[in-house]
Amino acid sequence: MKTLELEESPLTGQGPKAGKSSWRAWISLGLLLVVAAIIGWRIYSTQQEDSAAAQKSAASGNRPVPVLAGEVQQKKMPIYLTALGTVEAYNTVTVRSRIDGQLVKVNFKEGQMVRRGTVLAQIDPEPYNAALELAQGQLERDQAAASIGKAQASRYQGLFNAGVVSQESQQTQQSIFDQAQGTVRADQAAIHAAKVNLAYTTITSPIDGQVGLRQVDVGNIIHASDTNGLVVVTQLQPISVIFTVPEDQLPQVRKKLMAGKQLVVEAYDRSMTNKLATGTLLTVDNQIDATTGTDKLKAVFPNKDNALFPNQFVNVRLQLEERPDVLVIPAAAVQMGNSGNFVYVIRKDQTVEVRNIPNGITQGALLLLDSGLKPGERVVTDGQEKIHAGSKVSVGKGAAGGKGGAPAGAAGTSGKAKDGSDADGAGKGKSAHTASSESGAAQ
Repeated sequence: MKTLELEESPLTGQGPKAGKSSWRAWISLGLLLVVAAIIGWRIYSTQQEDSAAAQKSAASGNRPVPVLAGEVQQKKMPIYLTALGTVEAYNTVTVRSRIDGQLVKVNFKEGQMVRRGTVLAQIDPEPYNAALELAQGQLERDQAAASIGKAQASRYQGLFNAGVVSQESQQTQQSIFDQAQGTVRADQAAIHAAKVNLAYTTITSPIDGQVGLRQVDVGNIIHASDTNGLVVVTQLQPISVIFTVPEDQLPQVRKKLMAGKQLVVEAYDRSMTNKLATGTLLTVDNQIDATTGTDKLKAVFPNKDNALFPNQFVNVRLQLEERPDVLVIPAAAVQMGNSGNFVYVIRKDQTVEVRNIPNGITQGALLLLDSGLKPGERVVTDGQEKIHAGSKVSVGKGAAGGKGGAPAGAAGTSGKAKDGSDADGAGKGKSAHTASSESGAAQ
């Protein structure tokens, strides 16, 4: 009798071959479900993000973008060249002794202001008084000898005319008299030299100016060959400033000078905020420095208040001309694009348009233009990175300067820019650098 063998169910764990196959099927099904869930979640998340971005874009498109703005103005503006300069004394003299002797007196205080002819020091005059008296005694002796020679020459001339003496004897006496006259003239020259040396014992200032530190003390023997001298006198009123300009800008300056125009030069401190003095351009050096491509210019300042001092570093502004009816905008408004420089102009409906502008001249925080804009228009000076053509904007209340909220140092503060204190708070980043670059090209 045959026994019937039943196949064990996978649920009972019996039948090893059939059980392994079923578990593999369940694992595969589970993995497929997990992958499907992940893919579904990613699709759902992407749809939600796109929806949120669309809602945010729609909301922002309806909200005005806050910006700062400045007004385009038309006015008369000065054109300046800026440079670095060094103050130099108008005249500098190292006072030295012209004779040898002992220094017996010093009549000045270090740092004292002196006038031309002021006695500075005294050298012992006694040796030179003695030399003068000696020369005077020799003159008297030789004058007596010349007087005798003159009488002898006159007597021999009469004897020669009478035929008593020979012509040779007469010429010999005349020659003796001429030699005596020459000796007298030499004695007179020696007296003059002795008087000059005696005068040199009193040392005076050759110029008006300020004396420096004393180099020699009383009691020392000084010589005419000494290199250091007694003291240095520098002339401070007037005073000069030496500065350089690029050779490309030199023709403009020379043209003004050759036309006889007096060019105004202003000196400022290191920070370019305080004007120290105002003067005029004196001259241009006669050659360009080939190594730097610049030429030296010399300006003269009255310096009545002694605001300038020798070897002081200053910033120099040379006023070339004044342009009437030029368009003025804040330099911070200028942006750079593929088609050139442009600005965002605010329309009446508070939307912006992109307006290309030509190259201009930068003067501090301002940009000077001949065309491209109209007086009264407003241009965006801050917030350009958040807008594009057609964007709706709102001008912030924090803007200062011209009408419509021009930033500080912009067109609304042209008077401030003219006197040199045109520090700008809005000219920053790419736009300010762009405007400065345009200035060099335009000039």
